[in-house]
Amino acid sequence: MTFQLDEGELFGFVGGNGAGKTTAMRIILGVLAADAGEVRWRGERVGLETRRRVGYMPEERGLYPKMRAYDQLVYLAELHGIGKRAARAAAGGWLERLGLGGRRDDEIDQLSLGNQQRVQLAAALVHDPEVLVLDEPFSGLDPVAVDIMSEVLRDKAASGVPVLFSSHQLDLVERLCDRVGIVRAGGMLACGTVGELRSDTVRRFVVGLDSGDPGWARQLEGVTVLSVEGGRVHLELAEGADDQEVLATAMRHGPVREFSPIRPGLAELYRTAVSEGEAA
Repeated sequence: MTFQLDEGELFGFVGGNGAGKTTAMRIILGVLAADAGEVRWRGERVGLETRRRVGYMPEERGLYPKMRAYDQLVYLAELHGIGKRAARAAAGGWLERLGLGGRRDDEIDQLSLGNQQRVQLAAALVHDPEVLVLDEPFSGLDPVAVDIMSEVLRDKAASGVPVLFSSHQLDLVERLCDRVGIVRAGGMLACGTVGELRSDTVRRFVVGLDSGDPGWARQLEGVTVLSVEGGRVHLELAEGADDQEVLATAMRHGPVREFSPIRPGLAELYRTAVSEGEAA
């Protein structure tokens, strides 16, 4: 598996259970040793000092259940070398930012799973890391918490911090990320912006005519009629088929009210990449 994370970039790591996302993240953090290869940050091999500057959020709860949220964040910040005064300020600031200012004195096991997730994100941020590696950070969050966490990640990326996170919520990844890596069986099946991933897919178009009769389209080589909804004909073009020829043919059969590509979402791109990977 080879990929690069640029400064100020939000990178979405997607794949099924067991695809290798968590393993890759643990290798980045040094929790697991790689069988081969290496992890580099700013041209240097990643070691202990580099990893101190990483904010890591594991998928499993990594918090002390009987410790108060505020005390725990102060403790973790100090473990990263932050002075006590700065650690206290950072802990209080992140609890406020994540909507937990009123729960700072609660023990972790007194909080809901969603609020525990917020504290876990605060633990990854409290030492002002240079890079963020987050494993399923949106798991168990309600829509308001998702919005808060999304805003935090955007702000960190805007300040130059690279953010790598995994998620099964593909609509969220598509909306939030600059680039996406699709993982299967420990390998990177596809990597790029959603637009770049779309460019590798079979092209689909919708054609709007006064008549919904798709007979004209069935006569074209490399064109498959997927469906007809009223006067709108949904088509799939094989590689090499000319979309302008499709448009010209449609115009010869009446006024064309609509001719536009159907852009697949990340969920469809993911299914396509995984099915092609299984076939290979």
